[in-house]
Amino acid sequence: MALPPIRVANSVTQLVREDHGAVLVAGSHGGLIAAHLAARGGVHAAIFNDAGVGCDNAGIAGLDLLAAIGMAAATVSHLSARIADGADGLAHGIISHANAPAVACGVHTGQRCREAAQCLRRAPARQGAPPPYPEGRFALLRRSVTAGLPAVWGLDSIGKVRPDDAGRILIIGSHGGLHGGDPDSALPVTAAAAIFHDAGRGKDGASLTRLPVLARRGMPAGVVDYRSARIGDARSMWETGWISAWNALAAERGLRVGIAVREAAALLRRGN
Repeated sequence: MALPPIRVANSVTQLVREDHGAVLVAGSHGGLIAAHLAARGGVHAAIFNDAGVGCDNAGIAGLDLLAAIGMAAATVSHLSARIADGADGLAHGIISHANAPAVACGVHTGQRCREAAQCLRRAPARQGAPPPYPEGRFALLRRSVTAGLPAVWGLDSIGKVRPDDAGRILIIGSHGGLHGGDPDSALPVTAAAAIFHDAGRGKDGASLTRLPVLARRGMPAGVVDYRSARIGDARSMWETGWISAWNALAAERGLRVGIAVREAAALLRRGN
């Protein structure tokens, strides 16, 4: 029987039919929602970016989730490969973490990603599917028509953005990196403002690359520090996150680095 192919994807939110049954090297973080999306996409095994690991080890939390269903998975160090760039992960990534099924295939810390992906081609088929993921969308502050204040919504992934999110302030659990450097991937709607996760910034500052693109589109945008909140978890960002960087447009409006996400949202609602 032929071994599964190795494929790359800049994001697990953009899987295609050919990724089903493949060993996937994804530019996505290795958190819970990314693991769910990879499993739902039917990949055979996966390698993610560790996003600096971060608060509560959220950048690698998906590895244990996948181990529970017998699916081999690993992460590359965010310092070795650009987040949101699967090809860079395959070419330059260095394995930082691996779950038990991946270790059983010969994957180990310090290994080159390309070698690890070859090992994962021999991984056994997974034994089931992960439990359903919650919707991952929720209102944090409702729109105030009388006061003219936009709504604030939390989304665990940029893949959860909908057309009706236009005009809202969005707290998005995804990293702040362009998918494969593509400016069109910055945000699919024109929001009042957006806050992403900085994923430890990483190689070439890849997890900040959405910010200047959104500034050019007239949207203030920032990222939360990876140590302050869990990646892939907008509620965590809302509750404990603090801003580590703003784009130029937000900075021009007086928004400061170091403020809490809740404070930032309040200022953005008032048009600061």
